[in-house]
Amino acid sequence: MVAVDGYKSSALFTALKASLADPATKADNIKKVKGIFHLVVKNAEGKETTWTIDLKDKGDVLLGAEGKADITVSLSDDTFVDLAAGKVNGQKAFMSGKLKVKGNIGLATKLDTVLKSAKAPKAKL
Repeated sequence: MVAVDGYKSSALFTALKASLADPATKADNIKKVKGIFHLVVKNAEGKETTWTIDLKDKGDVLLGAEGKADITVSLSDDTFVDLAAGKVNGQKAFMSGKLKVKGNIGLATKLDTVLKSAKAPKAKL
C-alpha cells in the first residue's frame, strides 16, 4: 500500500503502482527509464513523505526511501499534482525553485514518462 492520508499526490502513486502491475507496462517503463526515483513530497501541513519509484529493477512504487536512488526529487504536494496533470512544466518548476533535484538530473526528464504511464489505465475506462 502506498496511499498516505493528507497527500493529494497519494492517488497518483497508487495509480502508478496499479499501472506497473501490468507486465507489459512494467517492462516498457523499465526499458525507457532505467532508474530509481525517490520523491520527497511535502504536504500542506508541512509533513514530508518519501515514495520510491523503482524503474531499474523491480518496476514498482514503494512507500519510503527504498534502495539507492539515482535521483531524488523534492517538491510540494500541489506541485507534484500539477506536474502530473500537465499544468506545470517540470523545467519551469525546477527553475522557479518549486522542484529540487539531487543526483542524475537527466532522469528528471523521464519523470514525465513515468507519470504518463499512471494516466494510461484511466484513459482505457
